[in-house]
Order: sequence, then C-alpha cells, then structure tokens
Amino acid sequence: MSKLSQLSNNLLLLGLGSKGLEEFAKKEGEKAFRGRQIHEWIYQKGAKNLDSITVLPKRWRESLINKGIKVGRLEEITRVVAKDSTLKLLMGTFDGEVIETVGIPTDKRLTVCVSSQIGCPMGCRFCATGKGGLKRSLDVNEIVDQVISIREIMNRRPTHIVFMGMGEPLLNINNVLDSIQCLTNDIGIGQRRITVSTVGIPGTLPDLAKLAQKRLGRVKFTLAVSLHAPNQDLRKLIIPSASSYPITSLLKDCKRYIELTGRRVSFEYILLGGLNDKDIHAEQLANLVSGFQSHINLIAYNPIAEEKFKRPSQFRVNKFKELLEDNGIAVSVRASRGRDKDAACGQLRSQELANINVN
Repeated sequence: MSKLSQLSNNLLLLGLGSKGLEEFAKKEGEKAFRGRQIHEWIYQKGAKNLDSITVLPKRWRESLINKGIKVGRLEEITRVVAKDSTLKLLMGTFDGEVIETVGIPTDKRLTVCVSSQIGCPMGCRFCATGKGGLKRSLDVNEIVDQVISIREIMNRRPTHIVFMGMGEPLLNINNVLDSIQCLTNDIGIGQRRITVSTVGIPGTLPDLAKLAQKRLGRVKFTLAVSLHAPNQDLRKLIIPSASSYPITSLLKDCKRYIELTGRRVSFEYILLGGLNDKDIHAEQLANLVSGFQSHINLIAYNPIAEEKFKRPSQFRVNKFKELLEDNGIAVSVRASRGRDKDAACGQLRSQELANINVN
C-alpha cells in the first residue's frame, strides 16, 4: 500500500461499516445515530461528498471538511457502452491513476467486474492489463466505489460481483476481503454471489482459506483459478509466473483450499485458437481436474493488440466442451460481453481519456 493510501484510509469514510461509522461519530463528539445516517447516505443514497449529506448538522459537515475528511468516492472520467449494453467505466483516483470496471447486464442479473489493482504484475500473455506492469493495489473505497458507481449509472442493483478486472486479487488480499465484507454487510450482496479470481500465487490458497474464515466467518465466495493450460510446459508459455509455481503444486493448494473451506473451485480456461484448444488438450485437462470438486469455465480468447493469438472457432469451443463433458467434467462456456469496446475478459487496461472512443 502506498503512503498516499495509508494517509487516505484515515480520512475516507467509504469502506467503514455501520459500527465503524458509529464509532467515528462518537469520536467526533456526536451521537452514534449520526454514524448510521452517514452509512445510509453513502451506501444507499450514493452520497459523493459530505456537503450532500444534508441530514448532518451544517457546522459538523464544515468541521469534517476542514479536517480533510472525505466520503471517498472517485471521479468518473468516461463511460462507454457496447452493442450488447455492457458498460465500461473509467474512474480517476486521488493520485491521478485510472481504474476500469465493467457492468454486464442480462434480463435477470447485473454482474460487476471489479479491479483490485491498477495494472498487474503477472504478465499473462493473453491479457492487456499486465502489459504496463503494476502501479499499485487499490484501497477498499476504490474497490467498493466501482460497484456503487455501476449501480448508479445503470440504475440497477448489482446481483453478482467478480474480481476479474485489472490486477491479481491475491496480491491485495486484505483489501479484497475487507471489500467483500463491505459489499456483503453494507451493500447487501451475498458472498455466494461474489467470485475471486487468481492466476495463482505460490502457497497463498491455504492462507487465503484461513484468513477469509477469520475475517469473514464461513467462506462462501467462489474461488476461480485461472489454469488456461492442461500441462506445465504450455502453461509457462502462456503465463510466465507459472515457471515458479508448477501446475501440480497449484492443484495441490487448490485441494487444500477445498478441504479447509468446503467450497468447490472454479477453473478458468481461455481457449487460444490452435494453441491450447485441441482434442488432446481437452483430454489432458479432464485428467488433470478429475476427482476435483470443481467446475470449468471456458472462455474464447478476446484479441488484444500486443499479441497474435487467435480466437478459436465456435466449432472448436463446442468440441472442447463436449470432450470435457464426455469425461464427466462440469463445464460451461462464458459468453464474451463488451468485445467491441474492449470491455471483455482480458481486454481491460488503464487508458487515458484521449484513447477512448466514446459512444
């Protein structure tokens, strides 16, 4: 966490729960109910600044503002809407960085794909986010505000949250878990509707299970592990960090995570045309995850400018899925949403306003 972030956490209200805001009010010499009022105005009414919380006494609002205390909402830079109604939102941070988040609507649900870092250090070749490296991890207010902002703009209550935007969530796990707690307790999105995705950090999954149990109580969110290859050699080619984390060790840690939490693991597999989408790869993948309490999500590659990977044909996607099913593997194909606005899986990156083609 940056020095700026450490300083900001002492001055920002977004991310504090009801009890935390009550304590804040009492330390300020106010009654506890003032904290509950702040909670309602931030999480339910979407207050962007203290001036807008008119239910608070004016003299106290002015005092808080003079002390440098802020709600902690970010600035909207721009928004783009894809042909399928997927919304990509760019938000500016207090230190001049840019966050991308995506709202993915269907008739019955609204999924928010949130970022946990600005950039990413993992360097997965198929992903645009890591091409510029890691700038920093996001604070709790920056993560939670992505959900609140999508709710406001789309005028719908989000039903599902996926930590599949910019960054590697397990490299910011404390703030990610605090954000899950806030999203659950303060915004009302159940843990079972939250997914945390990781490409795999050596030795962290058992620690994640224990830490999540300690911080959240029973672990109910879904863990999604990005495999993207059925063997170590191919995985190293696609995911450079796999060189220090053999696929056998990753799967061992997944089994330990399942033992500790009682929750199944979801495996993500991006199909790269002609590279990892052949029949033999489907057979290897089925053997690799056989016996797991798991599910596989297949994702057709979404092109990025820096790489020459090809998107597989629909026939290959269907064939790959069929081969896994024939081997008794639970599998589904995730539809690519927002591709025409670079809002699909693997296409997110920090972008300047000048580079955005706005509708």
